Amino acid sequence: MTETFKTIARFQYSSEAQIIKGRLEAEGIEVFLSDNLTIDTDPLVSNAIGGVKLKVLSHQSEDAKEILESIRKYSMDDEGNSISCPNCHNEKIELFSTIKDAKSLIWFIFGVLFSGLPFYTRHKYRCETCQTEFDLK
Repeated sequence: MTETFKTIARFQYSSEAQIIKGRLEAEGIEVFLSDNLTIDTDPLVSNAIGGVKLKVLSHQSEDAKEILESIRKYSMDDEGNSISCPNCHNEKIELFSTIKDAKSLIWFIFGVLFSGLPFYTRHKYRCETCQTEFDLK
């Protein structure tokens, strides 16, 4: 009897897929990654080929999807509590980097000119529902 694999998730980078793969394997689910080596070689082709595909055995796909849904993709504070929007109190909050002040802009330009990593970036949170941007303080 041949067993088939079913794609249950796609990731832009293989590092994200490797983390989820480890979690699923810890739960006893057999996992196979497709296109991860291609994207590791040239990350710019990720969108063109559909990203890294995380595949599981067909008969384990429902269990794997439940585990994926249990993993939170949204931001949490240092104590492990969900961050909520100060405006609408939704918990679908994402962390992002911004270059809106002079200090961030100067370091961004310095990094581009000298092929270095940015030494200073400002991080904020954004609510997916109402698009409110805020800091945690």
